[in-house]
Amino acid sequence: MQKMNKIKRLYYKLLQQYGTQQSWWPIIWNSDKTFEIAIGSILTQNTTFISVIKSLNNLKELNLITPQNILNIDIDILKTAIKPSGFLNQKANYIINFTNFYIKLNGKIPTRDELLKIKGVGEETADSILLFGYNQPSMKVDAYTKRIFLQYGLINQNAKYKDIKALIENNLTTNYKIYQEFHALLVEHGKTLSKKIV
Repeated sequence: MQKMNKIKRLYYKLLQQYGTQQSWWPIIWNSDKTFEIAIGSILTQNTTFISVIKSLNNLKELNLITPQNILNIDIDILKTAIKPSGFLNQKANYIINFTNFYIKLNGKIPTRDELLKIKGVGEETADSILLFGYNQPSMKVDAYTKRIFLQYGLINQNAKYKDIKALIENNLTTNYKIYQEFHALLVEHGKTLSKKIV
């Protein structure tokens, strides 16, 4: 019960500190929001979101933020477009893998297990796609989350992704909007980790 109270307290203190409507997902350029967020989630792996924005901007300029266009373009052009995000060979292949999967979905919402079977989609990426792309209550945990939770004594250093995810989902209302907001608040606070507010 104590941990539940601390998590809720942290959530509401962050709301008080930074306010609501953190506008997360931060960038939407394409009418197919879900696909764009999924591609952005793949590009975010091991890089900053500033780099991802550059890659998405390149893709937008080439009209490549659509499944059909991704699959019809030469892979070297795709690699050049996503270069700012790093790991361009891997990520280009991951994007193609996901795009083929996405087309086969035909509008269906995938399960987390289905996403995790796609090469290049790990736990954080799967949760990002579900939470922000499909508005599903699947909490995303990132490096900021772990560092803040360590700072507040909510977890120990050895806590795994699934443990932190379960801790949040078991102690906050199962609501995708709350999870989206909490993630955005954690990211915002993570930029100023030296400032402890609770």
